[in-house]
Amino acid sequence: EVQLVESGGGLVQAGGSLRLSCAASGFAFDDDAIGWFRQAPGKEREGVSCISGSDGSTHYADSVKGRFTISSDNAKNTVYLQMNSLKPEDTAVYYCAVSIYCSGTPWGSWGQGTQVTVSS
Repeated sequence: EVQLVESGGGLVQAGGSLRLSCAASGFAFDDDAIGWFRQAPGKEREGVSCISGSDGSTHYADSVKGRFTISSDNAKNTVYLQMNSLKPEDTAVYYCAVSIYCSGTPWGSWGQGTQVTVSS
């Protein structure tokens, strides 16, 4: 069974940092793409970042470039999202999901999400 479990969310002041983890099981972790998404109250879900399993390339939304860093530890089957210089507008539930590629293929096996709250 393919399963993704997010953790690491919490409450932080603006300018602070958090590191989210996405622990994966049940599939060839290093062959697939893992993406981070977020959904704020009243807003649509948006893509935040993705790491490609095939070549390790990384991708970021413009809103988080230079502040967030995605990485993977294949030995632990875990993808991380290091979030620095957090802003109140980063407040959302953060989810990870798996796909074949970072773009052009559907996302699935969504985790349950982890809440990130950034206070001003």
